[in-house]
Amino acid sequence: MVVKDVISWTSIVVAYSRSGNMGSAEEVFAQCPVKDMVAWTAMVTGYAQNSMPMKALEVFERMAALGVGIDEVSLTGAISACAQLGAVRRAAWVQEIAERNGFGSNVVVGSGLVDMFAKCGLIDEARNVFYGMQEKNVYTYSSMIVGLAAHGRATEAIALFKDMVRRADVVPNHVTFIGLLTACSHAGMVRDGRFYFAQMKDKYGILPSPDHYTCMVDLLGRAGLVDEAFDLVRSMSIEPHGGVWGALLGACRIHGNTEVAKVAAEHLFKLEPEGIGNYVLLSNTLASAGKWDEVSKVRKLMRSRRLKKDPAVSWFEGRDGLVHQFFAGDNSHPRTNEIKKTLLELVTKLKHAGYLPILSSIVYDVSDGEKERLLMGHSEKLALLFGLLTLGSRCTIRIVKNLRICEDCHLFMRLVSRVEHVEIIVRDNMRFHHFRDGECSCGGFW
Repeated sequence: MVVKDVISWTSIVVAYSRSGNMGSAEEVFAQCPVKDMVAWTAMVTGYAQNSMPMKALEVFERMAALGVGIDEVSLTGAISACAQLGAVRRAAWVQEIAERNGFGSNVVVGSGLVDMFAKCGLIDEARNVFYGMQEKNVYTYSSMIVGLAAHGRATEAIALFKDMVRRADVVPNHVTFIGLLTACSHAGMVRDGRFYFAQMKDKYGILPSPDHYTCMVDLLGRAGLVDEAFDLVRSMSIEPHGGVWGALLGACRIHGNTEVAKVAAEHLFKLEPEGIGNYVLLSNTLASAGKWDEVSKVRKLMRSRRLKKDPAVSWFEGRDGLVHQFFAGDNSHPRTNEIKKTLLELVTKLKHAGYLPILSSIVYDVSDGEKERLLMGHSEKLALLFGLLTLGSRCTIRIVKNLRICEDCHLFMRLVSRVEHVEIIVRDNMRFHHFRDGECSCGGFW
């Protein structure tokens, strides 16, 4: 092109972003001679959509500092980034910008804020935004129902759904039912789940998608009805995707059903040959049953396909808004020595209070001493200890983890919340856990 205007430059940025090539998007954006609000917004949303929330917020901050106009789209990108990161202080800052720029009553921004606060662990703030909105649509209701589900508030999610369907102008959609079924799953409400799964098709004419079947398989499987969950998968009129088989495999891991686990894994290996988590889940299921020869075969298959396990990582947001990152067995944090020293002291204190490490949380064939050492290096424990070091007792510590919290870390968090008089909020890849006074909001069902 002889003449490249801001629209053509921005179009290339958007194209690279949508193809997942943010490196090239950055290069084009840097070369763009004139950057208007749309160009900046393309970078914010590009980073957010490619799961690079820190980058998205950095660009949004620069955009705001330079006085570039803020619109609904750029705000939605920043809101999405905060939701991914679970950053409380950033969330409050983005809400303030939304209010200042006149988007307080915007239904799209408002729905995003509800989702953001829920994913940051601030479910009550999400409720405040929800009930403060004059206009609500199906996305607003769905965001709130999904948020309540993630926090284990199934009764409230169902009550809100009933309130929603009483309104003539709001009709539930497929996302609404995903939230509703997830709420039932997290609370073990099998009867309610079956009822709403049937209602979805019979009353509202919504054909179940593989995502809805995933919720039902998860609900039945978590409740110990693994065979019924397997029968449901086999009866599906549509082809099950990886999520359906993954939910079944996860249920097998919880309840030790190695035979169904192998069937589910076989399908997953075909559908998602690069999905390392599926191999790990099968390996862990077999290891828990003591089938070490079969574990060896799965790990050999992983090596032959050159697959590497996703590292466990946890994030903790400090008082200053700075987000600290911890990997399992991490020694890279500048205060590692303090963290480890305090951890040892705390473990001694907890053992006097009755703590016994759950060694079965480690599925490697190693000595008990080595298992305990590995448990003490779990990323969420390191994040927790750094939180205690920097915030002290009688505070709220918020942790985000990329994988499911293990049984030992769950017990550890419960006991710490009682011994140290702190509230601990952990968001893992399944749901939220609110630990307070030695109890967890999930009631031990996760």
